[in-house]
Amino acid sequence: MSPEGQPQGQRLSRRSFLALAFLAATLLLAAGIGLFERETHPHPVRLGILHALSGPMAISERPMVEAEQLAIEEINAAGGVLGRPIQAIIADTASDPANTVRQVEKLLSEDHVAAIIGCWTSACRKTVKPIIERHDSLLIYPMAYEGLEVSPNIIYTGAAPNQQVLPAVNWSVENLGKRFFLVGSDYIWPHSVNAIISDQLKALGGEVVGEAYIGFGSLDPAAAIQQIRETRPDVILSTVVGDSNAPFYRALKAAGLTAQASPVISFSISEAELQSLPLADLAGHYSAWPYFQSIDRPENRAFIQKFRDRYGSQRVLSDVMESAYFSTQLWYRAAERANSFDAEDVTQALLGLSHNAPEGIITVDPSTRHTWRSFNIGQVREDGNIQIVWSADYPIRPVPYPRSRAMRDWDDFVRQLFQEWDGNWVNTATEKAVPRQP
Repeated sequence: MSPEGQPQGQRLSRRSFLALAFLAATLLLAAGIGLFERETHPHPVRLGILHALSGPMAISERPMVEAEQLAIEEINAAGGVLGRPIQAIIADTASDPANTVRQVEKLLSEDHVAAIIGCWTSACRKTVKPIIERHDSLLIYPMAYEGLEVSPNIIYTGAAPNQQVLPAVNWSVENLGKRFFLVGSDYIWPHSVNAIISDQLKALGGEVVGEAYIGFGSLDPAAAIQQIRETRPDVILSTVVGDSNAPFYRALKAAGLTAQASPVISFSISEAELQSLPLADLAGHYSAWPYFQSIDRPENRAFIQKFRDRYGSQRVLSDVMESAYFSTQLWYRAAERANSFDAEDVTQALLGLSHNAPEGIITVDPSTRHTWRSFNIGQVREDGNIQIVWSADYPIRPVPYPRSRAMRDWDDFVRQLFQEWDGNWVNTATEKAVPRQP
């Protein structure tokens, strides 16, 4: 026994005691550092960005990714969402609906994104819609489209037909003429839009003198151009998309179909596409969108400057870039409003939410899940800019199902196209323009 009455083997030497104390302090310090790191470097929330970075739609969709990334960078620089940074998980649809399905399954099942912002074509959106709904997730769709759809899992921030197509038809009848030719790429959006236009022209006393479709991604518009030459319309309404636009406008000019004789109003070409298209072929023609870069608002000037500071001083902005940008901001604001990343919570918080976008105040309509948007007609100038020639006085309330037909009739129309195309939203049977009776 030691003088203190303890066995010698159970006593701690001063050196051992100090070693244990040092070890305990080290462990406590390490735990504190780990807690500090977790608090100052929280796990990011993932946001899916779904667009074509390759294929015929890449010309239009790559700039949307840049706009979405800009919004994410701004949100992160301001502290993130609910104290967490946003991590963009970018998926390439490759302009192909089948590949889009694989990308969405991965985003939801493997990447566990909180929501997805993206798609351009309605073929892309309609293909992934059942997947989004099955996962009870959220898709924010920032593209003008044909309407004829409402989903509890989709917020439609692009223009519905009554916010883009029908105002352009009304303006054309009043200012350009009453004989119209309808031309588009051969998939669900152009076919649906042209049916809506045909109904509107009947009501206005106008006439559809012809209708033709160019195979999706096709560079051969010859058959469509021949029909336009034969009918000599007052106005050409175009839903031609992507890489097909350059040969279409080139062939129009070669056929003597000038902007003065038969002007085109495009529902797909904006300032961004003009940078890759032959301006000599497009000058004088028109485009219809809620947003153009030339809108004179301080919010728009700030948006343009921020984008150019990030991506280059010569870059131009377009409607889909603006809607991609404010869609990202809407998701952020809704998550903050809901104090949650849960898709259902964020969706409910989006309904009725207003935002001061570059074009003006936009609001998510709670009854339709579509967004109130502005409207403008612009004319392409020789310098590559688009000059606004007419604007609506106020934002237009979205009406996804035009009242010219009952909702069930529109649903039957869409279903019939899907069945005719063997269960696809693109008519894969056409590789070049195929006539279709009005």
